Amino acid sequence: MYRIPGCFRVAQAVGPSCGLRCLVFHNIADSETAFTAGIRVTISPREFENALQFLTAHYTPVSLTDVLSDGEGKGLPARPVLVSFDDAYASVYDYAAPLCRKYRVPAVFFVNGSCLDNRRLLPDNLICYVASLQGMSAVAAAARSVPGFESAALSSLNEVFGTFLPSLSLAERDQFLDAIRRAAGVEESGMAAAAKLYLTSNQLRELLDARFEIGNHTYTHTYSRRLSRAELAAEITRNKEELECASGQTVRAFSQPYGSSQDLVPDVVNYLKASGHKAVFLSESVVNRRDANPYHLDRVSTCARDHADLFLDLEIKPRLRAIRNRYIRRTVPESSSSAHPQSAEI
Repeated sequence: MYRIPGCFRVAQAVGPSCGLRCLVFHNIADSETAFTAGIRVTISPREFENALQFLTAHYTPVSLTDVLSDGEGKGLPARPVLVSFDDAYASVYDYAAPLCRKYRVPAVFFVNGSCLDNRRLLPDNLICYVASLQGMSAVAAAARSVPGFESAALSSLNEVFGTFLPSLSLAERDQFLDAIRRAAGVEESGMAAAAKLYLTSNQLRELLDARFEIGNHTYTHTYSRRLSRAELAAEITRNKEELECASGQTVRAFSQPYGSSQDLVPDVVNYLKASGHKAVFLSESVVNRRDANPYHLDRVSTCARDHADLFLDLEIKPRLRAIRNRYIRRTVPESSSSAHPQSAEI
């Protein structure tokens, strides 16, 4: 379809019209490591540059300031696109930021303060490391050590991140991660320091000097749906304050780890508003309409290898998912539709 003349007009006929497009990337590297294998967060620098070439040829890159100053979505340019990065991998400093500067593309970098300066590992990277070196049996055994989950049978990372982790309280998640560390014999702080996966405070400040924006991604990279008021303060307010202290810049946006709208329960939205956040980003890969709620902006997560795949990810799949979700809301009784349909694939 991308090679059809007028392909963008054809895409408009597929489904709902689009307002702001948002893309989220993670790790920009030539190869996977044991810390990232299996979770589809890595694209190569060449593939990322290819994505920027596509975006600058067919869209108008905008900044977070542009988005926040356009309250009703009517003042943004044609086909606006916002580029963002989650998890603050050091590779975004090494590769992504220089390429964004080269193509004059603004970007927002969402950071977990607990991993800044490589003090610890994100849960995702710790779990991937153990799964890569010891297999899923070690991960499943750690899951069964959590009281109430003695019968957990995990056979894939998709089950860990899609079903098991979302069902845990923050305390239960920490019990699981402690069991993972024990199973692997991991001394996490030393491993994190040696791996150098994440940004340092100096690199964070250099990104700001280059006019990029820093955003909140929770302190320890956690789901928000079951957090208490005290846990919201520890994960959201603490992260915001530490990032502002490290950067000297006001943190204005929040990106929900794992990107699910199930985490945007009313208490979380109200807390984000009260704590000074002006926008909230998810990653369910559906369409943002021109009048989209700034506290519910969706992003497309892509590992596309070429322009045709990017066109599919940005223009076709989000529209099809929006149609699917609308159909599900119409046909599923309200009492059984509390879970938002996931949108990893259609």
